[in-house]
Amino acid sequence: MIKKGILLGYGNPLLDISVQAQEDYLAKYDLKADNAILAEDKHQPMYEEIPNIFTDVDYVPGGAALNTIRVAQLLLKEPNATSFMGCIAHDKYGDILTKEARDVGVDVKFQYTDKAPTGTCAVICTGRCRSLVANLAAANCFSEDHLDNPEIWAAVEAAKFIYFGGYPLTVCPQAMLRIAKFASENNKTVLMNMSAPFLCTFFKEPMLKMLPYADYWFGNESEALEFAKANDLGTDDIKEIAIKLAQWDKVNKSRSRIVVITQGVSPAIVAQDDKATEYDIIPIKQEDIVDSNGAGDSFVGGFLSELVQGKDLESCMKKGHEVANKCLQNIGCTFRNTPL
Repeated sequence: MIKKGILLGYGNPLLDISVQAQEDYLAKYDLKADNAILAEDKHQPMYEEIPNIFTDVDYVPGGAALNTIRVAQLLLKEPNATSFMGCIAHDKYGDILTKEARDVGVDVKFQYTDKAPTGTCAVICTGRCRSLVANLAAANCFSEDHLDNPEIWAAVEAAKFIYFGGYPLTVCPQAMLRIAKFASENNKTVLMNMSAPFLCTFFKEPMLKMLPYADYWFGNESEALEFAKANDLGTDDIKEIAIKLAQWDKVNKSRSRIVVITQGVSPAIVAQDDKATEYDIIPIKQEDIVDSNGAGDSFVGGFLSELVQGKDLESCMKKGHEVANKCLQNIGCTFRNTPL
């Protein structure tokens, strides 16, 4: 039996507002396909505009880390095997996020704020590409004092595996560090995702403070390349970058770091110590791809579901690829067409 609370996630909970659009809509807001950014003032009209000008809009519980934890929970099946913390508001979108997470068995440990509404993310899909524009709102209000709540800290103590999305680096990196230090000192497994290229550049300093605590480090090829550029690694070879990340200074030296870099349709790269290995994806026909949003999050969710059960790396990668393949055939991080 899986222990309750074995996996804890921390990230920015957002409700995805997903729509299929044309490239001219991307151009209207100066967006790029297959990119993720934080909303600026010029993007704010999108959130009211999308439901008004598009007829087929999907509202999907999101936020990268919450996606990952939801997927892991779906696969683990044991109620409350996972828990999750982040900040939302007591409003309609917050209620949707809470209900969807609890319905699949996630033990939510939300902090609530009245300073901003629940965060949203505009997901503009053009063909098989997606552009993410996150309006953090309430998610931006997460504060370290949430960890002082005995119930919340009990969830940190109970977890054997703690997964961080990269996006909270923009919100409350001190809370991330506090949890990571505690986890490392108590030999818990710390996992982190780079999440978006801009984080590697504009939030380089807090990211580099987290890296030494990470036992597992996830990202895609765009993020790996941006990290290499921001940190003058002197290479654009993904295997070399992954090895350099694996060999980066590490606080808990009882185990070596494992770095997992996905590359879309190309094999994923896994580095440990001075060795990099390729893991093939599961092929999928272009016509079967509905939406790429959430595929990377789903991959990590599948990976974690095996890891917390003590499975080997090959099993983790296999499950990650299986779940990502199914996610690609659905809208957002959902599995209506291809149940897990």
